[in-house]
Amino acid sequence: MTFSIVGRCPESGQLGIAISSSSIAVGARCPWVRAGVGAVATQNVTLPALGPQILDLLENGSSEPAAALEHALGANEWSEYRQVTVIDSQGRTAFFSGKEALGTYHAVAGKQCVAAGNMLAGVEVIEAMVPAFEQATGTLADRLLAAMHAAMAAGGEAGPVHSAALSIVGEPSWPIVDLRVDWADEDPLGQLDRLWHAYRPQMQDYVTRALNPTAAPSYGVPGDE
Repeated sequence: MTFSIVGRCPESGQLGIAISSSSIAVGARCPWVRAGVGAVATQNVTLPALGPQILDLLENGSSEPAAALEHALGANEWSEYRQVTVIDSQGRTAFFSGKEALGTYHAVAGKQCVAAGNMLAGVEVIEAMVPAFEQATGTLADRLLAAMHAAMAAGGEAGPVHSAALSIVGEPSWPIVDLRVDWADEDPLGQLDRLWHAYRPQMQDYVTRALNPTAAPSYGVPGDE
């Protein structure tokens, strides 16, 4: 019901996730990002708690992605129903697909990225994502979305896609990108792409407004002078 990619930009150090699903509001349950730490996608029969658990293990420095993933899954009796991908702040990766994952499922690690999915039209959907990410140019968001579009071009999910999300962290402690299409009858990924292109020119301005309001530009809204 879901396909996703987690990735890191070696130039900016940004970490992020792009994800889509046939289920409603995939962005509320599946993508987990933490500045300077890592990104985790928890999917299939989703256990949202795995995201924070794995990020906590990475943050305290006691685990690399593979060990953090194994530890978190080992503490849960239903791990064979989960599909999880992890990338840390150094670009190291790990992934897991339990034997109870739904339909056709697959996962592939690439250079500073991991793509995974379940209920797929075919394994080629995931195999298309990694080269698309690696060969794309632009920001991390642009590269993550390029991978998602490559997945759709390769067949996408076995059924219709209804929700999509894009989450990215950079230097601030909060996500600098947190965009969601919680439900759409048609083309939620296209809607997410349009959201990103509308938000991209303003992204740094919102960071500036948070860190130094006196340097922030005005958007001409009531009370914003």
